[in-house]
Amino acid sequence: MRHGVSAGVRCEVLAYISLGANLGDAQATVKAAIQAVAILPNTRLEAVSSLYQTAPMEASGPNYINAVIAISTRLDMHQLLSNLISIENQAGRERPYHNAPRTLDLDILMYGKATVNSPTLVLPHPRMWHRAFVLVPLAEIAPEVVSAEALEAVVAQGFIRLSDVVV
Repeated sequence: MRHGVSAGVRCEVLAYISLGANLGDAQATVKAAIQAVAILPNTRLEAVSSLYQTAPMEASGPNYINAVIAISTRLDMHQLLSNLISIENQAGRERPYHNAPRTLDLDILMYGKATVNSPTLVLPHPRMWHRAFVLVPLAEIAPEVVSAEALEAVVAQGFIRLSDVVV
């Protein structure tokens, strides 16, 4: 035991997760996914952005509903990823081709200060700094994470703030 932390007890990590959907009732799906993440074991919901509507990027299909949440979790990053994939699958997520429309997309944007580059996980998320649908809601809940310059670089992509999420 060191400094009162028993062996096997993982310290909490602050993680940011983006949520998006553009098939079915996308708003309801995103809200349900927020609830599903909030009840993951050893996880606490810290902040929820508003819902945003954005046009598909590098894809076709209906507009997306997007949000970003902050969680504190004791799950390691791979356990968290596995749980997020399970939530996507429960929402009917299919992956027929790259950037296909989706019932639900959950991405870990940042997991503490971790930097990872593996076949299954890249952190911080490699394209987050180029996407308004990530940076705008992230800046809403964590303004210290997103610089004004980063926001300015993506603002022309367009987005519409829809509503606050009640959880």
